[in-house]
Amino acid sequence: NKTLLEKVGNQIKNLRTRSGLSQEKLAFDCELDRTYIGSVERGERNVSVINLSKIANALDVPLFELLNF
Repeated sequence: NKTLLEKVGNQIKNLRTRSGLSQEKLAFDCELDRTYIGSVERGERNVSVINLSKIANALDVPLFELLNF
């Protein structure tokens, strides 16, 4: 549901900004497109587990941290 996607997106955005990364730098580190990262952060995409893992690795946090809200 949309609320869950928004919560995940907000958590990713919070972790990204806390790390001092731009969307562009995070996307580069994940090997994903910047527009994809933006849509995930806005809760517009149902992000796959594989891409969540890439994002967690790029943020240097355990995967569960992306769902810790």
